[in-house]
Amino acid sequence: QVQLVESGGGLVQAGGSLRLSCAASGRTFSSYAMGWFRQAPGKEREFVATINWIGSRTNYADSVKGRFTISRDNAKNTVYLQMSSLKPEDTAIYYCAARGILYGSTQPSDYNYWGQGTQVTVSS
Repeated sequence: QVQLVESGGGLVQAGGSLRLSCAASGRTFSSYAMGWFRQAPGKEREFVATINWIGSRTNYADSVKGRFTISRDNAKNTVYLQMSSLKPEDTAIYYCAARGILYGSTQPSDYNYWGQGTQVTVSS
């Protein structure tokens, strides 16, 4: 079992930055690939970024490429999402997710554990 708790969301102006954190419980965090997803009102949950078990391989949605950076610290059981140059269309609830194998996926259904989400609101 892995429990995930996101933090760091909030209200920011367009062009600003935020860093989301996702703290994981359990001693096997380093064996999980991690992902960030988001869901805006009335829309389906969409892929944002993923990172493999050791942090050597990352993948991003085209909409955030060059603006967002995913990273992880296995010693702290934490994955991060650094978001820069934020746009109003980035407004959503952001979820972190853990996948019980070493490499990530862009599909929500491939992830075994989910956090409760953190709200990010970008004002224009």
